[in-house]
Order: sequence, then C-alpha cells, then structure tokens
Amino acid sequence: MQRRGALFSVPGGGRKMAAGDLGELLVPHMPTIRVPRSGDRVYKNECAFSYDSPKVRGASGGALPKRRNSKIFLDLDTDDDLNSDDYEYEDEAKLVIFPDHYEIALPNIEELPALVTIACDAVLSSKSPYRKQDPDTWENELPVSRYANNLAQLDSGVRIPPSGWKCARCDLRENLWLNLTDGSVLCGKWFFDSSGGNGHALEHYRDTGYPLAVKLGTITPDGADVYSFQEEEPVLDPQLAKHLAHFGIDMLHMQGTENRLQDNDMKPRISEWEVIQESGTKLKPMYGPGYTGLKNLGNSCYLSSVMQAIFSIPEFQRAYVGNLPRIFDYSPLDPTQDFNTQMTKLGHGLLSGQYSKPPMKSELIEQVMKEEYKPQQNGISPRMFKAFVSKSHPEFSSNRQQDAQEFFLHLVNLVERNRIGSENPSDVFRFLVEDRIQCCQSRKVRYTERVGYVMQLPVAMEAAVNKDELIAYELTRREAEANRRPLPELVRAKIPFSACLQAFSEPDNVDDFWSSALQAKSAGVKTSRFASFPEYLVVQIKKFTFGLDWVPKKFDVSIDMPDLLNISHLRARGLQPGEEELPDISPPIVIPDDSKDRLMNQLIDPSDIDESSVMQLAEMGFPLEACRKAVYFTGNMGAEVAFNWIIVHMEEPDFAEPLTVPMYGGAGASVFGATGLDNQPPEEIVAIITSMGFQRNQAMQALRATNNNLERALDWIFSHPEFEEDSDSVIEMENNANANIISEAKPEGPRIKDGPGMYELFAFISHMGTSTMSGHYVCHIKKEGRWVIYNDHKVCASERPPKDLGYIYFYRRVPS
Repeated sequence: MQRRGALFSVPGGGRKMAAGDLGELLVPHMPTIRVPRSGDRVYKNECAFSYDSPKVRGASGGALPKRRNSKIFLDLDTDDDLNSDDYEYEDEAKLVIFPDHYEIALPNIEELPALVTIACDAVLSSKSPYRKQDPDTWENELPVSRYANNLAQLDSGVRIPPSGWKCARCDLRENLWLNLTDGSVLCGKWFFDSSGGNGHALEHYRDTGYPLAVKLGTITPDGADVYSFQEEEPVLDPQLAKHLAHFGIDMLHMQGTENRLQDNDMKPRISEWEVIQESGTKLKPMYGPGYTGLKNLGNSCYLSSVMQAIFSIPEFQRAYVGNLPRIFDYSPLDPTQDFNTQMTKLGHGLLSGQYSKPPMKSELIEQVMKEEYKPQQNGISPRMFKAFVSKSHPEFSSNRQQDAQEFFLHLVNLVERNRIGSENPSDVFRFLVEDRIQCCQSRKVRYTERVGYVMQLPVAMEAAVNKDELIAYELTRREAEANRRPLPELVRAKIPFSACLQAFSEPDNVDDFWSSALQAKSAGVKTSRFASFPEYLVVQIKKFTFGLDWVPKKFDVSIDMPDLLNISHLRARGLQPGEEELPDISPPIVIPDDSKDRLMNQLIDPSDIDESSVMQLAEMGFPLEACRKAVYFTGNMGAEVAFNWIIVHMEEPDFAEPLTVPMYGGAGASVFGATGLDNQPPEEIVAIITSMGFQRNQAMQALRATNNNLERALDWIFSHPEFEEDSDSVIEMENNANANIISEAKPEGPRIKDGPGMYELFAFISHMGTSTMSGHYVCHIKKEGRWVIYNDHKVCASERPPKDLGYIYFYRRVPS
C-alpha cells in the first residue's frame, strides 16, 4: 500500500485561493505557476501536486519509497495509467503554507477558516482544462438516417447557388435549410441554433413528408449538418455528396480536388509552405521578453498568430499585463472563467521573457561537442485560454482549423464585453464607415454610418500584371496533368496593391434595395468611405471564395503590400452640394402571421434576449436600453428587423427608457436591473454575504447591481475594491436611482480614435493551404527594427519576410 498526496502551496498573507486548474492554479501574486516534475524542488509561490510521501523534508518534494527502483510523479501532460495493478493508492491531501512550510492535513474544518476550506475543496474537485478539453471536443456519434440510402429526389431542375440564399416563404437569409428531396430552401425554427427563423422548413415537411434537410452554410468537404424531421434528430447521410450533386453542389468534385492537390500538385503547395515559413533559410532563434512562442494544441495556429499580433500592441500590453497585480488580486471566485484573468496570464507569459530563455553555456558546449545541438524553444501552452474564449463558440471550441480573421473579430467582441472599467484596448481598431446609397431611378442619396474593425480588400485578379505567364502556366499544367507528367513550377498572379484599393472604393450594387423616394424596391448602388481612421488599421485580403460549383478556392496571388500606406483619399465627405437626400421613411415591417401570434401570445423571457444583436445596434450609437427593447419586441429575429423597429419608434418619448414588461414582476417592473427603492435585496441573501465578513452596505449595493444574484454579487464585491464602506453611499444611490437610469440611457455613440490616414506596416499573418478549413498560419512582427517570424512555439529572426503572400495585415498610424 502506498499513499499519494496533494500538496497545495499557499503564500502567507494571500487574500484568497481560487478554484481552477491544478497545473495553472491562480493565487494572488502567483503569475509563474507550474507543475513540478520528478526531482524538482517546490519553491515559494509554486503549486505542487505530486505523488508524494506525507513527510516533506525542508522545502523539497519528498519522494515515495522506492519500488523497483522507481519514483512516481503526477504529470498532467502525460497519458500514463496511474491506476495500474502494480500499485494501490490511498489519497491524502495537505495544505502547505510557505515560507515556514507548515503542513495542515485536509480536511481540517476546526483549524482552517471557512473560505480556505471552501477553496481547497474546490481545487480538489475541479477538473483541469488539460483533462477535460479533449472529452469536451469529442463530437457526438450521430446515427445514420434510415431514409438516406433510399431517398427519392425530384427532378425539378433546381440548382442551388453558393450564396445569396433566402427563405422561399419569408425572405429570411439566415438559419436556412435545403430540403434534399425537392430542393426547397426554407428557414428553421425560430429558437433553433440560437438564430431567427419561422419554422417554414418544418411546415414544409408536414405538408410534403420529405424527411431530410441540410443546413446551408455548414457544407464542407467533410460533411454538413443534416436533420431528419421524421426521426426528429440530427443524422448522418452517407449519400450526402450524391444528394447535394442533384442540386448542383458537387461535393465529390470538391473532395477530389483536395486529394488531387495533395497527390499531384505537391510541388506548388510545398513551395508556398516553404516561402511563408522561410524553410530554406537558416533562422536564428530569438529569446527574451516578447519572443515567446505558443504551443500548437492541434489546429490552434490561427489563435496563436492572432494573439502574438495582439500582444505586440502597446495598448493591449498596458491594459492587461500592465494591470496584472490588480487583475489577479481582484479576479472572481473562479478565475478560469474570467476573460481578463486569462488574457493577463497569457500576455504575461508572452511578454515576461520567463518562458523564453536561451540554453545555458554548459549545455550548449556539451551539445556542440556531441554534434546534437538543436535550438530548444518550448513556448507556452494556451490551453486554458483557448478553452475559455472558445467555450460558447461551435467552431472555435472544436479541434478543426479556423479562419484567423473570424477569430480576431471574436476576440474583439470578448474584449468589448469584458472591458476593465472605462479602459478598452480594442478601441484602437474601431473606425466608422460612411455608406452612401443612391437610388438609380430618383438619383437621391442616403448617408449612414456603421462601425468597422477590419478593412476587407478584394483581390483584383483582372489587374494581374503577368497575364501572359499565367495563361502559359495554366496550359502547361493541364497538359502535364493529362499526360501524368511532373507539374511545372508555380506561377502566381502578381496583383498591384493599388488595384485592390481601387476595387475597394468601387460602387457595389445593392440587392433588394427599397427606395423611400419611390416607396418600392429599386436598383441601388453603394459606396463606402472612412468616416474616421483608426489608430491601428487591420487589412484583410479576401483570398477565399467559392466557385459556382461550390469548390472552395483560394487566390494564390502575390500582392505588393506597401510598408507605408496612405488612405487619406478614402476619407468620407458627407452630403455634397446638389445632392438630394432620400426621404426618411422606413420600409414596412413584414412579420409572418405565425411570428405575430408568437410575439403576441408567447413573449420571450427578457433573460433570453440575443445580446449579440443588442451589441450590433448599440455600436451604431443607439441607447442600450432602446436596443434591448427593439430586440425583445421583434422576438429575437435579428439585428436587421430590430433596426427597423428602432427607426419606427425612435421619436417616442420613452424610446430610451428601460424595458418594462408587465408579465414579469408586475406592472412597470424593470427587467434590466434598474436600481431603485423597490429593488430591495432579500434579507436571507444579505445575511449570507455579511456572514462572510463583508459590510451590510457592500452586500446591499452588490445585490442591487446584480439583480439579487448571490454568486454575481460576490464577484461584484471582489471586482469593486474602491467601494466606499459608508452607509451614505447607499442612501445616495437610492435617492439618485432615477437619475442613474436617465444618464445610462443617453446615447454616447461608438468610441473612436480618429486621426491622419497614414500608416506603417508592423505585422502580418499568412495562411498556407487551400482553404480556411485546413492549412497553417504563421505570423511575422516587426520588433526593434527587424522582422521576427512566430511559427507556433518557434520564434526566429526573419530573413525574407513574405509580405506579398499575407492574409491579414496590421498597420499602425504614423504620427503627423
């Protein structure tokens, strides 16, 4: 019988121990925490969790009594079977207080304070992201539909385009399903997949009995989301490629194209990978602060590349790493679920230099003598960060490759929602876009503004300067494929950057434009200009598209991206002399009868309001409460429908007042935390908080601010250390409740940092592969006057940065 023990190191005077990952336990003033391995010493401010004897000598981790000349230590990164028949174990946990190395056996309710006991219990029962991430990312095994192999398909001549779909019954353009029998495109249930819909796909099944449908937008070479109405569950369709080909979606050709590229077109693909990763060059490893890599967790290079670029920006460095003591000290009870804590921890790991140290001279000499020298760069693992930022996202939570641009926008959204006080580092990316729409019949115009974070540049293929070479290469390539000869060396299209910038400023046709001058649908054209220039300009080259046959295509092009970029000529000018504005009349709101009935008879719970739609509207400058009302009264049908509601109701006197719903909490009761004397916290909850040692007025204000939610109130107390502990503040808050509501309702508009339109390139992210669903990402950043390549955990000085092959470019404003 052997005993195994858990040793928790706690620095003296720590405010609290929070539950979390055993390998990354966050305790105040503990930014450097690791799991010791065999032979390591357990130092102050380290968390040890090892197979250990109960007797600990000095400050070192004592070893187990030897059996078969071996020691056993728990390694959280291995898959060793610790429950084998060779050993029997008895669990023993101890709390160790440094620097005196005082040990307390657990559990020990008599000697330990209640909060410490709760923290220890939470640590022992918590599940590490290192252990739980893989099971969480397993996909459920779907059954094969019993209708798949013998599905009848009507020869109706329907061909589905690769984009531009809308429901055949209500014109909705999201949550659309293609019926695999007759090719009807209809919307899903209004609550399905957290997106809007009117259930027309289900109605169509009830009318026709056609059982299978596939969700448009989910089709990839690996499959798609298929639903069986008859079986009432998601299913697998082994004949999906055949069924989709019936409607012009050639998945078999798509799969064959990728296989052919891998088998026969290897030379051009390897060439792209070699150029972007600078494989043919001997690169010098970089060490120190700001030169730490990130381990690849399996198709996580998109995340690594974006985070390296983000933390090269001073505003993000100051907001998170600069505020590390405050963020760690006042992190919530569970820091593994706190965005700011995880961002700060990741930023500290990348910027501190503690995890990017060159090997010792003695080690180098020994390796050189043995001719075994290879630069060792381990990097840090962003596993906990990835688990948090992706937990509510169906794509990022998987282990599949993702689009770096989509993750960048997802990250910006998280930063917006979790800002630290008034500080919001994502402000540096935000800019205003002025859209000018002109009715082609009346020639009248309308100017609107919207918020943007990325400048998307189209690839102007028609402007290639080496067209003759491209034509000759294509002919030679086809001939080589037909005769099974080696393929010729790849010839890339060379596109002038000025042509892409010109294509960006060209007018676009507006589909389904409703002219308020004609009060009918008409032809319209739209041009976009910058109403403001951001401090940091993010430019995406739109390299990825779909062909008419649904085959994903990547424009393998070379664009001469400038080091200095001037976009001052794209500054918006507003309404010009001689232009006549379109009348300020909104299009009629058409809500299907079944939706009207649902809105009248089954209003959504206010807690279920789609916050993403609310934030989209709020970014346009509308009051937050008005945006919530718009989304609520349109039944979560999307930002576009809610926007129409705002236009219709914005002149009403209570437009910006908090939402009041009589059926929830009585007439006139606010459902969004309006503080007032009638929002009296329950005494039993106040008593629980005060029993933990907090002041009564702290408990009262925290509960009012969190709508009487105990867990959120505790988080609120820890995150508001500046709270004045005097009763006068509570009375003043109660007396000024209505004033607070009014001040919060004032529209402030989006926060922008306008300035000159001259920029300098400082980073870019490159993609290798045929589509965003596969391949690899690499980041290049200019630091201390030279370019550095970040390729997962490897960080090296760049010799030939491939600026012409990038996918996302980061520019900083040049001071005028």
